[in-house]
Amino acid sequence: MKGRPPMEPPHPARDVLDHVGYRLKKAHSALRGAMDTALRAHGLTVPQYSCLEVLAARPGLSNAELARATFVTRQSMNVVLRGLQREGLIERPDTVETGRARPTTLTAEGLRKLQASRSAVYAIEARMIEAIPDGRLDALLEDFDRMAEALGG
Repeated sequence: MKGRPPMEPPHPARDVLDHVGYRLKKAHSALRGAMDTALRAHGLTVPQYSCLEVLAARPGLSNAELARATFVTRQSMNVVLRGLQREGLIERPDTVETGRARPTTLTAEGLRKLQASRSAVYAIEARMIEAIPDGRLDALLEDFDRMAEALGG
């Protein structure tokens, strides 16, 4: 609109590359790229690995619960689950007595695959943490939680 003053950024920034959202996305992109590379060697994708991790901690979750926990759509989770089931890494009943939700659990092979790939992912997280100055990790994690809460997450 003509005559309207430009909106000021929410904090001092030279340009978009200095904005919090941009820097957060840059860190996420670096993490995702490192995880993609590491997990490829184990025959997994990031969503598949995330699903295995969540199921190890919370066996019996439904498709919708897994989708929420791994930040993908229910439709995408259907694809992930079909692939993991085809590989013999998870089990889901063909039918359930009540409702439509089919609880999912890891198989012994799924747990083995998770444990084999976990060290690669933990090594990536360790590299990230090493870059954070001593004593600042807890504050950073709290800041992430506050940002998510501020946006309704």
